[in-house]
Amino acid sequence: MAQTSGKALVQWLVAALLIALLCVAQAVVICNVETSRLNLCRAAITGRYPPPPSRRCCAVIKQANLPCLCSYKSLLPAAGIDPKNALALPGKCGLRTPRRC
Repeated sequence: MAQTSGKALVQWLVAALLIALLCVAQAVVICNVETSRLNLCRAAITGRYPPPPSRRCCAVIKQANLPCLCSYKSLLPAAGIDPKNALALPGKCGLRTPRRC
């Protein structure tokens, strides 16, 4: 009986791990934007002299909750993103940067 319940526990743990891995592979919505779509703006916010944002990038920024995104500002350097470039992005897309950003 103990072996049967032990096997069931292992099978349950493997199933839970697979489900968790599949969920991580999918995009997560943060601040009204799927995280996978934020990659459309990566070129415009990285490097010393980033190019202007693309129309697709600006479309993503325009649908985002900018004050919410500002709350992640302190995490940007760890992702290789210059916060100055990121804060300039809304203006380059014709939006106002939130005051408290």
